[in-house]
Amino acid sequence: MNSKRPVNLDLRTIKQPVTALTSIAHRISGIILFISIAGLLWMLDVSLSSESGFERVQSVLQNPLAKLILWGVLSALLYHLVAGIRHLIMDAGVGEGLESGKRGSQIVIVVSVILIVLLGVWIW
Repeated sequence: MNSKRPVNLDLRTIKQPVTALTSIAHRISGIILFISIAGLLWMLDVSLSSESGFERVQSVLQNPLAKLILWGVLSALLYHLVAGIRHLIMDAGVGEGLESGKRGSQIVIVVSVILIVLLGVWIW
């Protein structure tokens, strides 16, 4: 038997580095944005179709559940934007090292949390 084989493959017990967590969150936020595009385009279409359509979308967005969903989608957008800017900076050759990558991931988390909290205050 090969003793170099991994013993624990339970992903819930493996501690991921902050860079991996931000990368996974970036991918998840992209999936959320992709899925939510249909609903956002529907709301845009209805709101632009007529004055009554605009009022209908406006009344739907007054519902607390709709506000929560909108906050979630816009939070995904903000996180994806901040992480994407980090990737653009890294493409320019800045922050590619191990320590600077960790620092960049921490900055992405802090900036995203601040923006998401401000967004929540604005929506509610």
